[in-house]
Amino acid sequence: MNKNSISYFLFILLFLVSCSGTKNLPEGELLYVGAKVKVEGDATPKKERKALKAELQAIVRPKPNASFLGLRPRLFIYKLAGTPKKQKEFRYWLKNKVGEAPVYYSKVDLEYNKLVLQNHAENNGYFNTRSTADSTRQGKKAEAIYTVIPKRQYLIREIKFPQDSTILLSAVRDTKDRTLLKKDQGYSLTTIKEERLRIDTRLKEKGFYYFAPDYLKVQVDSTVADHQVDLIVKVKQETPDRAQTQYRINDIIVYPNYSINGDSLVATPGAVVKHNDITIIDGENLFKPRIFDRTLYFKKNDLYNRTNHNLSLNRLVNLGTFKFVKNEFKVADTIGNYLDAYYYLTPLPKKSIRVEAVAKTNSANYTGTELNVNWSNRNVFKGAELLTISAFGGLEVQVSGLNKGFNVYRFGTEANLVWPRIISPFHFVSSSGFVPKTKATLGYEFQNRTKLYSLQTFKGSFGYLWKENERKEHQFNVTEITYASPQNVTPLYQEQIAANTSLGKVIEKQLIFGPTYSYTYTNTMEKRRKHTFYYKASLDLSGNIAGLTTGANLKKGDTIKVFSVPFSQFVKVENDLRHYLKLGGESQLASRIIAGAGFAYGNSNEMPFIKQFFNGGTNSIRAFRARSIGPGSYDGTTNANTFLPDQSGDLKLEFSTEYRAKIYKIVKGALFLDAGNIWLLKDNPEKPGAKFSKDFLKELALGVGAGLRFDFSFLVLRTDLAFPIRKPYLPDGQRWVLDQVNFGNSSWRKENLVFNLAIGYPF
Repeated sequence: MNKNSISYFLFILLFLVSCSGTKNLPEGELLYVGAKVKVEGDATPKKERKALKAELQAIVRPKPNASFLGLRPRLFIYKLAGTPKKQKEFRYWLKNKVGEAPVYYSKVDLEYNKLVLQNHAENNGYFNTRSTADSTRQGKKAEAIYTVIPKRQYLIREIKFPQDSTILLSAVRDTKDRTLLKKDQGYSLTTIKEERLRIDTRLKEKGFYYFAPDYLKVQVDSTVADHQVDLIVKVKQETPDRAQTQYRINDIIVYPNYSINGDSLVATPGAVVKHNDITIIDGENLFKPRIFDRTLYFKKNDLYNRTNHNLSLNRLVNLGTFKFVKNEFKVADTIGNYLDAYYYLTPLPKKSIRVEAVAKTNSANYTGTELNVNWSNRNVFKGAELLTISAFGGLEVQVSGLNKGFNVYRFGTEANLVWPRIISPFHFVSSSGFVPKTKATLGYEFQNRTKLYSLQTFKGSFGYLWKENERKEHQFNVTEITYASPQNVTPLYQEQIAANTSLGKVIEKQLIFGPTYSYTYTNTMEKRRKHTFYYKASLDLSGNIAGLTTGANLKKGDTIKVFSVPFSQFVKVENDLRHYLKLGGESQLASRIIAGAGFAYGNSNEMPFIKQFFNGGTNSIRAFRARSIGPGSYDGTTNANTFLPDQSGDLKLEFSTEYRAKIYKIVKGALFLDAGNIWLLKDNPEKPGAKFSKDFLKELALGVGAGLRFDFSFLVLRTDLAFPIRKPYLPDGQRWVLDQVNFGNSSWRKENLVFNLAIGYPF
């Protein structure tokens, strides 16, 4: 071994010793490296001992410094940063955010941990458990060792509920069918506590407003049989009278303009309005009384129940009009066993304006900016209606590629009016905690693609939104109208249309109207689930009723026009299913599959361009540029005269899977695979290979890549770098291009590497 090798070896050895965290320890201190828990004894089966050991290991404190392959890099960084003098120093951030303070053995309380482990075992039915605590030392490191010797676990023999006939005890007994305590189940103090909460929740549904879990006790009788217990559910004798009383609703009083200074509680002349069972005290007459009648679930003489209590609060918050919502119940002065319900509501500012500046880029080499101005009126007609008027303008510049200089300018406006109720000739009742809404939209957009064409788009819709619960949401638009009209089509673009007639679809006049419906289900908000799902199904029916009533039939020449434009007639269905699998820590496997189909008939020969399916881009198959894939095995880049690869289709199949993991703090990483394509339902002589066939799986595009996500809480900035491994437009047998991957070749990188910059996750 030469001198350089020896020096290099000594440097690595010194670095490893430093990373181990044992260098420069204070006098008399040892580095705590963790605890080992042993569960011994033959009184319990091996499987039970293994499960108990995992539980006990998790509750030992303190936790040692994080290590990797025996090294403690965060502890090394903590010491490397020294002693910063100011909080604003980089070293202070390095020491306290990146680094980790050492955990010394002197901070370990062996006796306390021993009792914690013993109590946990006994609380799970392993009565008369014994435990010991010891430690071992190796150099400057110390480890705690805990030995737990449990006895045989006690099982539940019988659960006994009260048999008395009083109103409270009868109500407790009526809850037994759904008890969490099960015969032959192991005794568990945690389950007993959960059972008390469950019974209390059920009693709250039956008017026992002042009852609490602490008024219940579960006695344990361990003398009934060998290693078995009887659990006896009782109400404590010291339970106060009002906790044993069922209450009904008396007066309902609403203060819709409440402020913390209390002045709004004064009922000035003319401020008090009676509406059905509700008293509204609103000196400024800000809200129409009927909105509270629709929002509050309680009626006079109703038996109090927690469900209506929470639903009323949820609906008040869901109106989107109030900044704070406070609720209080008081025993009525005038009548026994009744509660007066008070609602204190603090409105948000009625009018507001928000300005947003957005920077964006996409895989078609366009970079640009957009300015949005939004004005809102949260109570425009005094019925908690929300009126939003927005204006936007922006530009996108093609900074690279073969067709630089073809920039895009766009501006427009949109108005939305949302009513917190269903406006319909039919009566609509919702028992959900979410207020059903009616929404009307009007919008206009002007888009100018320099040197090519301009496009004006008018849109309008009227429909309903409602949620069954936090998981299920519906949106039904009675009608959705889109009218697109081109202007200023340049000779250059006309030349491109002559070479590729599909480009002509972009500038066709289009009139689309008809109902749309979408259904969304998600349980992704349930953080404890290992598997969570998101599913959205949408249905778009355009011109179907008009086509049927007029007998429109393009094939027979019976084309019907509205304002000199043939209206579109089609059916379109799309499904989006996502699955999220937690793998532990902050890592997960996220997958998505999209399947959609559109069929034009009657008054239309093909789907309108803006309603067709596309593939590729930042939220699709990221290894291909936006709208550049398919349809089928057709290669849109083979024609030298083709201007833009805006490929569209009638059918779509797309799949993505992505492994996500936390790298450090706000930085998260991902490895992903995307696959999919689009197809046509009918043959197109200009696009050979575009029609859907039984060999569609051979025409799937595949791409892989990696990315970073910077999670700033208020937004997620995403960067992805991807490349194709299967190109469907190549000849059959040559479509797999994995063997051609060559990161060192600049020509390969230029042709294949695609960088995506986006806001938010792709799914």
